[in-house]
Amino acid sequence: MKGKGGRLNSLEVALENEKREREFYIENARRTKNPLGRAMFEQIADDELEHYERLKELHGRWKKEKKWPDTVRLAVRKSTVRDLFNKTVGGGGDVPPGDDDDVKAIRIAIDFEARGIQHYADLRDGSSDTNERAFFDLLSSMEREHYLSLKDSEEFLTDPVSWYRRTESPVLDGA
Repeated sequence: MKGKGGRLNSLEVALENEKREREFYIENARRTKNPLGRAMFEQIADDELEHYERLKELHGRWKKEKKWPDTVRLAVRKSTVRDLFNKTVGGGGDVPPGDDDDVKAIRIAIDFEARGIQHYADLRDGSSDTNERAFFDLLSSMEREHYLSLKDSEEFLTDPVSWYRRTESPVLDGA
């Protein structure tokens, strides 16, 4: 288990990461001409703001009380990015293709999210407090949801034929 100073430092790193990632998603939502990309980047930016707010609250309480608070709001909302992706792409409408900047932004975001998954998992695994472990496990899971959505988006933009083949459910009737 990390010492109190190490945990406080880890929370500060997480706060800075969430802030930087949110700014990245907002910038790319404004930049892209692809409506799917814009909606996805906006949704992840909102999710990252929620993470930031919970971490800021936790950081303030930890700094004041010098221990994990007895209660921490664990109701960080579940990401809806995968649903958004399926609704936009699965709706049968024409989605303009992404450009090289969209693919580059998604690949950078995939790296952000992979590091976030690991950072929160490390914080979870470094604690013996049940509530603390649950909180960081939830954040790690949400970052994984973003990661998977971004991987789907990357495949859709770089190889839509394979994406459709993988996501469509062929029915075999045995006839």
